[in-house]
Amino acid sequence: MRSKDLKNITERSYRRLVHGRLTPIRITVQETDLSVYTNGLSADDIRDAVIVQRGYLENYIRRFPIFAQTLEPWRDDSLAPPIVQDMIRAGKNAGVGPMAAVAGAIAERVGTDLLRRTDEIIIENGGDIFIKTAHPLTVGIFAGRSPLSMKIGIEIEVSEKPQAVCTSSGAVGPSLSKGRADAVSVVGPDCSMADATATAIANRVSAVADIQPAIQWGRTIGGVEGILVIMADKVGMWGRMRVKPL
Repeated sequence: MRSKDLKNITERSYRRLVHGRLTPIRITVQETDLSVYTNGLSADDIRDAVIVQRGYLENYIRRFPIFAQTLEPWRDDSLAPPIVQDMIRAGKNAGVGPMAAVAGAIAERVGTDLLRRTDEIIIENGGDIFIKTAHPLTVGIFAGRSPLSMKIGIEIEVSEKPQAVCTSSGAVGPSLSKGRADAVSVVGPDCSMADATATAIANRVSAVADIQPAIQWGRTIGGVEGILVIMADKVGMWGRMRVKPL
């Protein structure tokens, strides 16, 4: 998602991900609001993992309050907790503040923790999705008022490693964005990096003419495997991903 404070988040109107084999569980811990699809895990298992990861982040922010506010990349800190290091690295590579990667980082760290006890899990956090599944699925893209909203989706194939689909917008939600894209989705193996990169690309799209230059810039970010940009009824895409009508 885009750069943000840990603030109250309203009901996720874009939560349309349905995975019939897995059990949906809604978890809310303070500002963190997750939709989790899994089997064999309880709500308490998931909540405990969220509390642990939020604790690492909250303690770091108490030490360095500006970390939660800056829109600039944060300095390297080898002593920071792993979730914070994920955010620092992602923000630095995408040229944005570390909080641009917060939703993806929480989804990925919680998901990685829980994969010690289950083989499949999907975690959606504010439009950023961590995926480890034994069967292909399609992630529908919510794009606000665009006529293409929830009309197209990104197919995710089975992979030995987790995958991420992270979406940012200049038109949807309360978070800060410098652009006006209805949706920018980034696909890759690193949820923190995909989150920060989606933010950075969205910042570069203020008009339809900006779509292709923004995609060209996004291609230079290591670990990015696919990019989808929606603005009104226009679409730009690149990379190793399949987009299909819903």
